[in-house]
Amino acid sequence: MLPVQRALLSVYDKRGLVDFARALDALGIEIVSTGGTSRHLQEAGLPVTSVSDVTGFPEILDGRVKTLHPAIHGGILADRGRAGHLSSLQEHGLTPIDLVVVNLYPFEATAARPDATFSDVIEMIDIGGPTMIRAAAKNFGGVTVVVDPDDYPQIQAALEGEARTVPEPLRRSLALKAFRQTQGYDAAIASWLGAQSQTDEDRFPRHLSFDLERTEVPRYGENPHQGAAIYQTIGGPGVLGGFTQHQGKTLSWNNLLDADAARRLAALFPQPTVVIVKHNNPCGVGQGATLAEAYERALACDPLSAFGSIIAVNRPVDRTLAGAMANLFVEVVVAPDYQQAALDTYAVRKNLRLLACPLFRPQAGEVELRAIDGGFLAQSADSQDDDPSTWTCATKRAPTDDEMQALVLAWRVSRSVKSNAIVIANAHQTVGIGAGQMSRVDSCRLATEKAQLPLAGTAAASDAFFPFKDGLEALAQEGITAVVQPGGSKRDDEVIEAANAHDVAMLMTGRRHFRH
Repeated sequence: MLPVQRALLSVYDKRGLVDFARALDALGIEIVSTGGTSRHLQEAGLPVTSVSDVTGFPEILDGRVKTLHPAIHGGILADRGRAGHLSSLQEHGLTPIDLVVVNLYPFEATAARPDATFSDVIEMIDIGGPTMIRAAAKNFGGVTVVVDPDDYPQIQAALEGEARTVPEPLRRSLALKAFRQTQGYDAAIASWLGAQSQTDEDRFPRHLSFDLERTEVPRYGENPHQGAAIYQTIGGPGVLGGFTQHQGKTLSWNNLLDADAARRLAALFPQPTVVIVKHNNPCGVGQGATLAEAYERALACDPLSAFGSIIAVNRPVDRTLAGAMANLFVEVVVAPDYQQAALDTYAVRKNLRLLACPLFRPQAGEVELRAIDGGFLAQSADSQDDDPSTWTCATKRAPTDDEMQALVLAWRVSRSVKSNAIVIANAHQTVGIGAGQMSRVDSCRLATEKAQLPLAGTAAASDAFFPFKDGLEALAQEGITAVVQPGGSKRDDEVIEAANAHDVAMLMTGRRHFRH
């Protein structure tokens, strides 16, 4: 392995680049660079050879073609151990490239932007970058490839050693990292392109591949005897949208599952909303003029179950909310942001985990995977918005305005409750939640039995149709006056007749929300 004499730098992410390039220059290593990277280094006072000077050809097609040239790829791919390769370089006047520092256009970040056009995303499909990365990674026997700015320090330390080379084990490790990055990059592009089509074959291709990076190892999984790990998509925003943890212990497997469920539900509400989740089911949801008011309403639904819960909100947390939570043991708080006064209030609770992460926004064409023995089940995510204006009234009496507000709240919550799901609510908060029962009538009874607030005049949502009238009757007998459900049972007529008999207003959505 000869000392590194020539480096090619072409990066989108310029973190730490100037300092790294300055270290290369101090070692007498020639720096070859492209467009924006070259300008960035020149502005820092560093000597740079442009790729166009190496190739003798200008960048064309708005920068789509700049490094795709034998003068670049011959210098990268030449096997230093083959005399024929070295002779070929000499014959054609090509110089070896010993260090390739490349990272890629932010395809996934661009595709995730709600304002990104189709053309914006297409232009973020990097061609020259992955080609250089793969070439350098293939030839790791004589070339070092760097795709992550976090690796600059160890590369610099190696090059400043007596041999001025990067050791073979490190070159091999960096090559593996490079191939994994290009694999994940291509998988993300294929996934996005598939999402642009409405056909099942494109959304659920015959061959599904994805690349994940282990980011953390919790102490255990759901139970202490189970091992666990956290993986995220390479190049993606990260789990929970890419969160920042302000304080508290390391997150557990169960914390992450509950935080995800709470965050998804909180994002469904436009008003200030607080969601309390326990064991992956909401046990209280409240709305209010402020988060503090919403919290008190959410807590009132089931204060016993809220002990040791996960709480998510859809607004930045202020001091008032932080103070209101002082007497409740909470595992995790999830919010878009925190005011400094709120952080100061929470600081005395050292074990409380505070997560700041963006509001959940479903991605078009998102596919969910569920592991089963020997494989995975895949389905499109249940992320479509519900439009109450499309609901139809099946009963003689239509709901009042207050009942309608309660129905909308209950229906939004029901999609996050394990089926069979029954959610009872008033216009501002959940009143009773029946989750995960094997029969729908038992979920109805559980929801009413758990209610800590008055049931008279409340509304209920059922995530799927009532197979019999007994569930509807169980709700009506406890004072529920309005119900929303998908409809579609062969006994719908009997259920509607029972609703009319009890003067219950009932709306049909035409869509169910099972959550297994």
